[in-house]
Amino acid sequence: MPHSTGFGQRRDPRTERPVPLGDVVDELLGEDLFRRGMPVATLTKAWPELVGERLAEATAPVSLEGGCLVVRAADGPWGSQATYLAEEIRKRADDALGGGAVTTIRIVVGTDENRRSTR
Repeated sequence: MPHSTGFGQRRDPRTERPVPLGDVVDELLGEDLFRRGMPVATLTKAWPELVGERLAEATAPVSLEGGCLVVRAADGPWGSQATYLAEEIRKRADDALGGGAVTTIRIVVGTDENRRSTR
């Protein structure tokens, strides 16, 4: 049976005792994977308000690592538009996350399907 990445690498021992759900959520949110994903989820939810409806239909925030927000554009023309607006997008995304989180923007063009088919 396949397992997710990191299976068997847990630091904490398994237990049979019941644990409050809030404790489980708090523990998950403290893990690096969830902590890194929360800002992107926040931006994804607010994306249409941050960049406008039309641009939001053709672009999406993909990741935020070390202050660099990666934005995926559906094709070259939308990538050019996002590049042209990159500084405004950066400011708005940074404000949405409380300031100091987004220092640069990188625009990538194509869909996840395109990336997978070229590997």
